[in-house]
Amino acid sequence: MLGGLKDLGALMKQAQEMQQKIGELQERLADSEVVGQSGAGLVKVTLNGKNEMRRVEIDPSLLVADEKGVLEDLIVAATNDARIKVETLVQDQMRGLTGGLPLPPGFKL
Repeated sequence: MLGGLKDLGALMKQAQEMQQKIGELQERLADSEVVGQSGAGLVKVTLNGKNEMRRVEIDPSLLVADEKGVLEDLIVAATNDARIKVETLVQDQMRGLTGGLPLPPGFKL
């Protein structure tokens, strides 16, 4: 019985350590930035590691009334590019945290 309690204590300690590491990872992700691009760099969208938009950069050549639809499409494409990069960043960081174990489907920080 005592061995079972000792094992449970060790497991609880590991869970607390993992929770602390996840908290640290969340802080790092909030501070990290990725840039998505479209239109050969004419539009750039910067997101942090928590998918929060930080910045949008638009080349002045696109700021004409006739290019409104193109500009809107390029912003969407750049944002989607940045989101894919954030997902990759999170997966890489979590792989390092979990020793290479895959994340369960739908896992979010």
